[in-house]
Amino acid sequence: MRDRKRLPQGLYGITAEKFSKGRSNIEVVQAMITGGIRVIQYREKRHEKSYRQILEECRIIRQLTREAGVMFIVNDYLDIALLVDADGLHVGQDDLPVAEARRLLGDGRVIGLSTHSPAQARAAVVEGADYIGVGPIFATKTKDDVCAPVGLDYLEYVRDNIDLPWVAIGGIKRDNLDQVVGRGAERVCLVTEIVGSEDIFKRIGELGDIIDCQVKM
Repeated sequence: MRDRKRLPQGLYGITAEKFSKGRSNIEVVQAMITGGIRVIQYREKRHEKSYRQILEECRIIRQLTREAGVMFIVNDYLDIALLVDADGLHVGQDDLPVAEARRLLGDGRVIGLSTHSPAQARAAVVEGADYIGVGPIFATKTKDDVCAPVGLDYLEYVRDNIDLPWVAIGGIKRDNLDQVVGRGAERVCLVTEIVGSEDIFKRIGELGDIIDCQVKM
């Protein structure tokens, strides 16, 4: 059995600088860490930043997360994940296959895979993913190439049938977070709701209160 790191429960942070109201990814990550988020994924596309810029940001974020004991995952860029000694890599359905990524990353780092259907979730287990993204639950404009919403039915399918940690993602906001957590999501990602907030620290606290309330019910 692989000696893999455990994916923290609660809020799963993702960077999205173009939605961050002029703040840098570094500033946003610092606020996420201060707010108590325990896992952060760096997600930027090559048409928005140069590879050199992406590498430098990941190096800084790796240092910040390491000092705070926060898990750091890089989206898509396996070489950068290795260069900065990230805790893991997240890939999509059209990206590098999980098995190929594992050959270079080894067993000590986590690999997450985005899934959008029961068939993809089952395949993720076979392929050896350490966790899966489940979504988009609701409509979202955070990603340009996003598929149609999969809804809460798919979330419930994963909850009942897939023996992997999973993160609910896609169009989740304060006003529908209770629906997601109420159906058993232990890890939830709200991208623009966090990075686009005027006060990220305060917003994280508000979202945490909603999660805690649902868990206690």
